[in-house]
Amino acid sequence: MDYERDLTRAAEIARAMTGTMACRGPDDEGVWFAPHAAIGHRRLAIIDIAGGRQPMIAEEEGRDVAVLTYSGEVYNFTELREELAGRGHSFRTRSDTEVVLHAYLEWGDDLAEHLNGMYAFAIWDTRREELLLVRDRMGIKPLYYYPTAHGVLFGSEPKAILANPLAERVVDADGIRELMAFVKTPEHAIFKGMYEVRPGSIVRVNRDGIGKRRYWKLESAEHTDDVDATVATVRGLLDDIVARQLISDVPLCTLLSGGLDSSAVTALAAKDLREQNLGKVRSFSVDFVGYTEHFKPDTMRATPDAPYVHDLVRHVGSEHTDIVLDSAELMEPAVRDTVLRARDLPLGLGDMDTSLYLLFKAIRGYSTVALSGESADEVFGGYTWFHDPVAVNADTFPWLVVADVSGSANLDLLNKDVRRALDVPGYRADSYHQALAEVPRLAGETGLERRMREISYLNLTRFVQTLLDRKDRMSMRVGLEVRVPFCDHRLVQYVFNAPWALKTFDGREKSLLRAACADVLPESVLKRVKSPYPSTQDPGYELALREAVRELLRNEDLPSQQLVDLAKVREAIDRPVDGTTSLETRGPLERLLQLDAWFKEYQVKLSL
Repeated sequence: MDYERDLTRAAEIARAMTGTMACRGPDDEGVWFAPHAAIGHRRLAIIDIAGGRQPMIAEEEGRDVAVLTYSGEVYNFTELREELAGRGHSFRTRSDTEVVLHAYLEWGDDLAEHLNGMYAFAIWDTRREELLLVRDRMGIKPLYYYPTAHGVLFGSEPKAILANPLAERVVDADGIRELMAFVKTPEHAIFKGMYEVRPGSIVRVNRDGIGKRRYWKLESAEHTDDVDATVATVRGLLDDIVARQLISDVPLCTLLSGGLDSSAVTALAAKDLREQNLGKVRSFSVDFVGYTEHFKPDTMRATPDAPYVHDLVRHVGSEHTDIVLDSAELMEPAVRDTVLRARDLPLGLGDMDTSLYLLFKAIRGYSTVALSGESADEVFGGYTWFHDPVAVNADTFPWLVVADVSGSANLDLLNKDVRRALDVPGYRADSYHQALAEVPRLAGETGLERRMREISYLNLTRFVQTLLDRKDRMSMRVGLEVRVPFCDHRLVQYVFNAPWALKTFDGREKSLLRAACADVLPESVLKRVKSPYPSTQDPGYELALREAVRELLRNEDLPSQQLVDLAKVREAIDRPVDGTTSLETRGPLERLLQLDAWFKEYQVKLSL
């Protein structure tokens, strides 16, 4: 949008920006123009295939009054539709999109407080010539904007904004710090001048400028329920959440790792479908060739997934498919390039990104919607750093104390002058103390309970964003919608206020979730210790990485060499391969390959 230009003459640029989102919406496209606004949409059809076309326009007396472009799902749209109909609204479609549009006509920018779901949307109000950008409470769906001299550019991903020549592809020192720090600072979008709408927030753009308002954030309140009541409430919420998220007009499945989280979602989905006589739940898992047979326990993973996956499949009777990948697929240049373009950033997660992309690509051949167990660890306290006294008591983000997660080895990749100038440890410290200052305190709370509230808040507002963004980008790259039941704000808010003693009442991680779902899970899954998303242990993968880096170093004109200590890179690739395949050993190699590809692909200009 632009208050000084006639955007009806900018159709080519608007369509180019919209076209970058084709992967997110392979089913339909549309662009709406007015003198000061151009609204584009690519559609992934989930609800009301025929009637939910966008941009969707609300009319009064033959003139357009509001235009909506919307991504995601609102799970309480049926109840909202009935409420709005009772207030005099009439509907032409069965879609949740139209419900959101009428909710705006009824409640204005208070509409978000009525929505339960995952969503990112923009509304142009033609009467006020005002734009609203709205993002869901937990940040499941992405939304970015880029202020210009007389307006703003916006899109679901940075690539949509970068398709407009007004957006400069500049990354400054803070952008590089954010790339390397692994802290996910709210609103930071890496590219200079670009911002991410904060979860639970509304950005309003009008002739007076840009304003921001948070309509939801975590709040502290005294938790008065005992163990039994808390477990019952968690289960009641999960039953309702999963039932709502199973609504779809297209084939649906679950993602299954054999861990407590994904197994709970799959089991509850199977139970709901069975009770409605809707058949079996379909489930998918990812595995690597030879992974189970040759598995070696490490600091993050004590067991392979496959045996637990199949225990759960037998227990609930799901229609299951294992997606088994090999190292050649993970190193395929075209796949790695696709992953980089999907994420827009060189985030260096290597095979954990490529395998997730390949898993979603395979699933898309069968289903358009998948339910995931993502975010249960942040909600219920499942990660090792919730239970490690050193991590808990550290004066930093607790995940930075865990070597495989922190990405500290990536900092060693930088040359010493850049490291000194960036001062990433100082950046992390500033971000940490900024986050701590936001924590909603509970009067009288002290000691461990106070600290664990802080740890929970850090995970629910910082760490979870990294995983939700990864999940969204990899899935939407292939037009797969992944829903996240554990991010329902009612569940998040309730469990956030449960005392740490309640969250660990059985002496283990995620006590509340385990107890709430004990009746639908096999004993093996209930007893399994937390195991993160798998990473290949094939030594051949690291050998292939090293060879790819050697090939890269043969090029004398490396864009990344202004940041990287090439001597350290050569030292790393010449070390003996010892059979370990952790992120700590492979991470710098992955990061260098991605950095170089990013500079070339995105024509990034550094401003340090």
